[in-house]
Amino acid sequence: MRKTMYKAILVWNFDKEEKWLNEMAAKGWCLVSVGFCKYEFAECEPGAYKICMQLLNQDIKQPESQQYIAFLESTGAEQVGAFQRWVYFRKKAADGEFELFSDYPSRIRHLSHIIHLIATVIGCNWLIGICNVLLATFNGSPLNYIGIANLVIGIGGLIGLSRLFQKRKLLEQDGQVFE
Repeated sequence: MRKTMYKAILVWNFDKEEKWLNEMAAKGWCLVSVGFCKYEFAECEPGAYKICMQLLNQDIKQPESQQYIAFLESTGAEQVGAFQRWVYFRKKAADGEFELFSDYPSRIRHLSHIIHLIATVIGCNWLIGICNVLLATFNGSPLNYIGIANLVIGIGGLIGLSRLFQKRKLLEQDGQVFE
């Protein structure tokens, strides 16, 4: 049996998304595909799989990304879906631990990639928002709601960005303690 769930998860909450996917697997619902806010699950033995996800450095179709995915698959992991540069993997729990980032530097690098992505999106939203609001003002048009929406999205992104900076700072501090 299969079931589809729709859930909006903000990009800076990727760790909560991964936790939720693993909770679903623990309940006997293994991830089989993903889309925009869409998750498809199939029944499986409860706890049979461990799910990990990663933001790739490049588009999934790039040779470097394909080589990386092939490497992970050679370790027993299976790519079950992708959305944009986010890739979702699962591995049988019986095969042992499954973590994509086993040390502090790799976790910090991954967070830095996510931070860069969010900062780019924030910058674009602010630029578009400011331009739309200014154009409406100079043209004597009524308030430009699209421009304001872009500015609000940018502010929301700043909240997420600050959370990721805090996570990265904690990882850096923990990494220094264990060096």
